[in-house]
Amino acid sequence: MAIQHAVLALLARGPSYGYELKGAFETAVGPQWGPLNIGHLYQILDRLSRDGLVVAERHPQAVKPDRVVYEITADGRSELDRWLAEPSPRSGGFRDDFFLKVTAAARSGAPETVRAVLGNQRGHLMRELRNLDGLRRRADAPVVRLLLSAATRHVEADLAFVDDAEAALLADGGATLATLAGQPSTGGTGRPADPGSARAAG
Repeated sequence: MAIQHAVLALLARGPSYGYELKGAFETAVGPQWGPLNIGHLYQILDRLSRDGLVVAERHPQAVKPDRVVYEITADGRSELDRWLAEPSPRSGGFRDDFFLKVTAAARSGAPETVRAVLGNQRGHLMRELRNLDGLRRRADAPVVRLLLSAATRHVEADLAFVDDAEAALLADGGATLATLAGQPSTGGTGRPADPGSARAAG
């Protein structure tokens, strides 16, 4: 879990408490990541404590409730080093909601449906690019600018896929869509699905 290891990285700089860690995390990653829920952070810290990766110590305060300060352990440092040494695969693989939407639109055989799906997505991505550009112009921290640059490259890649889909599905005047719309469902067997078997399974 990336956030768990990010918390370990923050604690590797020295002991800290919950709200201080929340602020340090949000400052480090910038606004594009979004705020870190304090309840979720405490769940992470509890899990790290149970796993022996951090230790917690209560510090009494005169008026406010005791402050719980967390410190990374030797096992925590080893786990952080292990995580940093590994490559990071895509967490969701290549399962993508928009790809399924393009597939559904293509199967409809209607060019206007495909154009609408692609046009809506292109508009959304262009707005996202403008938003990222504004955030990057205001960002001061180099690491935050790197995160925004990475986000921009992802959006640009998504825009390139929209262009690829448009060329593949619409450039031949609808012939490809007509072919796709005419393909029977195979039911995952390589043969046309038997409607009766689907009713029996239900």
